[in-house]
Amino acid sequence: MNERIAPAEAGVEPVSLLQAFWFWLKLGLISFGGPAGQISIMHQELVERRRWISERRFLHALNYCMLLPGPEAQQLATYIGWLMHRTWGGVIAGGLFVLPSLFILIALSWVYIAFGDVPLVAGIFYGIKPAVTAIVLQAAYRIGSRALKNNWLWAIAAASFVAIFALNVPFPLIVLGAALLGYIGGRLLPAQFSIGGGHASSDKSFGPALIDDDTPPPAHARFSALHLAKIAAIGAALWLLPMGLLIWLYGWDGTLTQMAWFFTKAALLTFGGAYAVLPYVYQGAIGHYAWLTPTQMIDGLALGETTPGPLIMVVAFVAFVGAYVQQVFGPEQVFLAGAVAATLVTWFTFLPSFLFILAGGPLVESTHGELKFTAPLTGITAAVVGVILNLALFFGYHVLWPQGFSGSFDWPSALIALAAAVALLKFKRGVIETIAACALVGLLVHLGLNGS
Repeated sequence: MNERIAPAEAGVEPVSLLQAFWFWLKLGLISFGGPAGQISIMHQELVERRRWISERRFLHALNYCMLLPGPEAQQLATYIGWLMHRTWGGVIAGGLFVLPSLFILIALSWVYIAFGDVPLVAGIFYGIKPAVTAIVLQAAYRIGSRALKNNWLWAIAAASFVAIFALNVPFPLIVLGAALLGYIGGRLLPAQFSIGGGHASSDKSFGPALIDDDTPPPAHARFSALHLAKIAAIGAALWLLPMGLLIWLYGWDGTLTQMAWFFTKAALLTFGGAYAVLPYVYQGAIGHYAWLTPTQMIDGLALGETTPGPLIMVVAFVAFVGAYVQQVFGPEQVFLAGAVAATLVTWFTFLPSFLFILAGGPLVESTHGELKFTAPLTGITAAVVGVILNLALFFGYHVLWPQGFSGSFDWPSALIALAAAVALLKFKRGVIETIAACALVGLLVHLGLNGS
């Protein structure tokens, strides 16, 4: 299991699995800033400084991860870990990208649900909620400015917004429709739909790398039908065994069983990053299952933004709150219920990501040319802009009119949201510092409004 790729050039030291373990653990603890920030950290560390992998091979792997549903930064870590140290290398790299975030979110979710009514905590979240609305709006702008390069893609984005906002079309159908339009567009108008991956190849070099441009794939990275069948069988068992146990213990309609099934589906729909799947999560978790309220969803997104790891880890918060409030283990074991639920949905959310890499990696390594069939992703990415804009409006409504349109307009929240949007979009401030500043302002306003 500790197989290593030979150095491409003299002077590039081989990397042991233990050395890689400590790096991936460090990455899991400092991976703030969403996928863009996380990919940037990996590029700086692995390509520029440590030279574990060349620029071209790094971007080749990233192109593949961009085509997959799931968090691309976590999948990229899994891919590089697998390429360097076989299956265990990939499992360690991807697992350590997620585990620190899971433990932190379980602790923060418990503080939130148990002490959320304490004035100090309530005041902090009063300021964070408008900031989150601005952050989601920034995500729509950031993805839109990169993805909507022509009128065809603008039309797909507009259609997806109308579909989810006015017609309440389920998110999976929007994804499928956008993929179909992208596929047709790629056949009929290839120049208009050729920007899908968003990450071109590069001729930039930072010196010889351990996995260099001309380093041949190691034995474990060569395609084998037997290996593919083995990974598929193991993946099926890793999904079926816990799901079967949940059905046996709680039945198909049990809360934990339904969470496992719902987030398995969510894991297969996260094209375009976590913000793309959030509309599906709120449609199901809030509208269908009522595991949490819209306000709690906004607070959970804020916690996800301020912890390391993939933003899709907000699913752990959703599961914790749902199981805690519904007391699935009884009133005496609410924390245990929340922690188990958070761990379960993390398993079911990320299992497909590992399988996509371990099964598909050898196929990707069989060619170092540009990946084909990105046109459906181009269509999906355009549609994602529309659904994220809808998400921003959804959050904005619940923040600015907390009692509904019949209630009063929350002017302090509106001013905080506006200030956060200006900080993010005009002054390019970071998400963490923006949330921290808004939390402080919200605390002061909340305590002032309540006469504390």
